[in-house]
Amino acid sequence: MDDPVLTARELVQDRFPDAQAAFLAGSVLTDRRTPTSDLDMVVLLDGPPAPHRENLVYRGWPVELFVQTEAVWHSFVDQETAKRRSPLLAMCADGTLLVDRDGLGASLQDEARKRWAAGPPPLSEQERDYQRYILTDLLDDLRGCTEPAERVYLVSHMLQRASELVLLIGGHWLGSGKWLSRRLAAADPAVHRALSEAAPQAIAGDAKVFTEVVTEVLDLAGGPLWNGYAIR
Repeated sequence: MDDPVLTARELVQDRFPDAQAAFLAGSVLTDRRTPTSDLDMVVLLDGPPAPHRENLVYRGWPVELFVQTEAVWHSFVDQETAKRRSPLLAMCADGTLLVDRDGLGASLQDEARKRWAAGPPPLSEQERDYQRYILTDLLDDLRGCTEPAERVYLVSHMLQRASELVLLIGGHWLGSGKWLSRRLAAADPAVHRALSEAAPQAIAGDAKVFTEVVTEVLDLAGGPLWNGYAIR
């Protein structure tokens, strides 16, 4: 297929000739690019047809388009930041600036980089205790689990919860899917390796190491919490 950056620029010229700014982001720009990598693009317009999201194929490339106005961009970033997971900030902070009219693209990229570097809002004590309680409860369920199918779902859910807890208590951004793995690998390689190596063993029936690693994660957050936990 054609060069992803050139293709992305041509797409903007064809579909959004009046774009104020445009970014190309994602694995396609890195050595993690695969045959199924798509073009993740953020396009800024001054009005309709923004805002909308669209998936399409352009010159053989699968494309995910996030078309926004400047006001919508800020609104989305604020909403995502409150959830401690901001794909939009990441795309604009790390992506390639394709189009920049009147400096808007450079301004948004600078803001995205500063906000991304600052990290997400800190975890409150109440939020931390809730995460501890959920993971403790799942750990107890796994210890008593005798159904292989249920164990698959329990371990998968615990892997996600434990990974998120490490990121949350460390003040790191969350991610989903492959990005959760990448965020944890960058933040704490040892825990990432321990969890990802122990999870398949647990799914196969030997959960000893996995429960030990999850318990260590809980200890980082203050220890297991179940008896006496209350929401007031």
